[in-house]
Amino acid sequence: MTQPHYKLDVRPILRAGGEPFLAVMQAVDALAPGQSLRLLATFKPIPLFHVLGSRGFEPTAREIGNGDWEVIFTPGNSQPEDKIPQSEPVIKSVDNAEETWPAPLTELDNRDLEPPDPMVRTLEGIEALLPGQTLAALLPREPLFLFKELESRGHLWRGSFDPEGHYRIVIRRG
Repeated sequence: MTQPHYKLDVRPILRAGGEPFLAVMQAVDALAPGQSLRLLATFKPIPLFHVLGSRGFEPTAREIGNGDWEVIFTPGNSQPEDKIPQSEPVIKSVDNAEETWPAPLTELDNRDLEPPDPMVRTLEGIEALLPGQTLAALLPREPLFLFKELESRGHLWRGSFDPEGHYRIVIRRG
């Protein structure tokens, strides 16, 4: 017997300017074994596809009108990847420190954006590059979820915190 979907409507949170990520993760943690999450949002939450994909969920999305989306996250047969502890730095760099990268073609300032917009905007910028070209982005925090996405797409990056506490990353398209 299959369980009904766990329904989570984050549209009110988003329309009020809030960040629903914590509510989504709490809902995922509350799921019964084998239970799916039915998420309603004001946009297609592509970064969440990757976050929950790393936990073994497969998304099925459809637009339901007025720009709203319904996404069913179904537990897959694959084993979820280990979570990266917050205390471990996750920086992928070129093995040869002497190698020089081309100057970034694009500089993005994503500091004033709310999640998931900094990640989405950065990934969109990378997709506009040719292999080997670089992009720099200034982000409001260390982009742990972006690191996994960059790795899965075959991109290289270098990053560090600036003196003001923002994270500056330079990404070379793979």
